[in-house]
Amino acid sequence: MIFIKTPEETKKMRVLGSEAFNILSSLKKSSKPGMTTRQIDELAVIEADKIGANLSSFGYYDFPGHLCISLNETVIHGIPDDRKLKKGDMVSIDMLLDRDGVFVDTAITFVVGGAPNKLQKKLMNVTREALNLGISNAVVGKCVGDISTAIQTHVEKNGFSVIKDFVGHGVGRHIHEDPQIPNFGIKPGLGYPLKKGMTIAIEPMVSAGDWQVEVLADGWTANMVDGSLSAHFEHTVLVTDKEPVILTNKQKSMEVM
Repeated sequence: MIFIKTPEETKKMRVLGSEAFNILSSLKKSSKPGMTTRQIDELAVIEADKIGANLSSFGYYDFPGHLCISLNETVIHGIPDDRKLKKGDMVSIDMLLDRDGVFVDTAITFVVGGAPNKLQKKLMNVTREALNLGISNAVVGKCVGDISTAIQTHVEKNGFSVIKDFVGHGVGRHIHEDPQIPNFGIKPGLGYPLKKGMTIAIEPMVSAGDWQVEVLADGWTANMVDGSLSAHFEHTVLVTDKEPVILTNKQKSMEVM
């Protein structure tokens, strides 16, 4: 079901989204070689407790972590564990927060312990750019297909692949709401029409190699079949009849982290 949010709900989401931005920024700064992904997860619990929010992934369909933390060839749904970060690892953190009846969803990718190499830098830049292009189409008068096409076109013209096993989605009153927001495959002007007051999670997941993934025996961890690097950026966005509003950003700017 698609939910049109009230001004009160979007105000709550904007405040919570700004706090989510702060938490992800803090986790990025704290992530050092030698730390485990479980320690990052524990830091997130402390930060969420400070603002009276819940990390919504924990227990969702029995997911065992508070965050999804994915390294290198893991594109999504990595489970926090005792694996230690190494210098040069690409880390994607996907975080769901809820408080007072609203949810926000956001993700970043970064490199631990120094500057990214040439491939990592390009992959992250292209994925961020694709997210911004998708967001720019989240306005009344556009359709889901306009978001999908903008993302896929930008990714593929830069020589990368869009993951096709996972998609963005509505979010706000629930973790997952309609409509689905694919990063591929829908032509401009097609798909569900965007309406004022919708809140959607736009989240390009991009591989430096082929798009195919395999889910491991834990039922969650999704790795690139060819072992290629992957990146994931996400924002929760409010659809308006003027400009899209990024709810999970500290800045008014549309730029992502």
